[in-house]
Amino acid sequence: MKVLVTGGAGYIGSHTCLEMLNAGYDVVVMDSLYNATEEALNRVRQLHADEVAKSDGNLKTKELKFVKIDLLEPEKLDALFKGAKDKGAKFDAVIHFAGLKAVGESVAKPIFYYENNIAGTLNLVKAMEKGDCKSIVFSSSATVYGDPASVPVTEDFPTSATNPYGRTKLFIEYILKDLYESDKSWNVILLRYFNPVGAHSSGKIGAPPPGAGGVAVGQRTHLSVYGSDYPTKDGTGVRDYIHVVDLAKGHLAALKKVATNPGSVVYNLGTGTGYSVLEMLAAYELACGKTLEHVLADRRPGDVAVCYGKPSKAEEEMGWKAELGLKDMCADSWRWISNNPNGYDPAP
Repeated sequence: MKVLVTGGAGYIGSHTCLEMLNAGYDVVVMDSLYNATEEALNRVRQLHADEVAKSDGNLKTKELKFVKIDLLEPEKLDALFKGAKDKGAKFDAVIHFAGLKAVGESVAKPIFYYENNIAGTLNLVKAMEKGDCKSIVFSSSATVYGDPASVPVTEDFPTSATNPYGRTKLFIEYILKDLYESDKSWNVILLRYFNPVGAHSSGKIGAPPPGAGGVAVGQRTHLSVYGSDYPTKDGTGVRDYIHVVDLAKGHLAALKKVATNPGSVVYNLGTGTGYSVLEMLAAYELACGKTLEHVLADRRPGDVAVCYGKPSKAEEEMGWKAELGLKDMCADSWRWISNNPNGYDPAP
């Protein structure tokens, strides 16, 4: 399959691209680099080359192509898909990561989020149709469950959203579902992620230092724990943390599923286990061997007390299951952050 990955230079996108290359896919990344860097893709190429070298000829090198296009540039999107089609090498599927993703920023800048995420997706699917590509795997979020009445949440739970970021994810889900209902030749897989953490075990690719990681490398004096009066075992929010490599492998499973023409389907991608913020902090302290200063702060607008999922549908229908635990998540995150305290930027 030839797959276009929008937002492929980002955190989850880069890890997914590596798994795709190692699995033999032809990968083209489209990214505006608004909140990502091409260095991530350079490292993905190197890690793929390392994997090929270790394979004793069992793995062939796949080229990772990159085009710098913003979703709000419809003419360039149309040209990308039409050009691929005209050359007889049309895209078989799209994995759609591209979008703005910070809850707090979305509350402060809702129009910015609606324009980029929703209008951008509309531009994408229109370009896909012109390029005769009608299979899409969408990077959605467990935030579409809003404040769930119970846990674990399953894919048939009612959906809502408590912030503009979540509403963009939910609206895009509706757009893609309605698109399928209007034209059954489309195939749509909606992947509702829980909380991605961790990094590749090599320590070469990862995410910008999170709160705990920033404290551990001395970039922050303390970690702020938002909300200590939730109705949970220790008062802090409970989430389903999933290793980013497990999440990346979930996209490979989705690509195999979308090739079978499943229509429109939704899957939770999580571990099915909830950990509190303080439990995660304790696990991170063990990984880095340091006590991390933290302060208890007020709840953030739009946050919910408890959210963790039931991922059994993904296992039953796609053969996917998270394999890495909290210890792996924290150890791999610390390896990445300690080796790359400024992320992909070598300058402090």
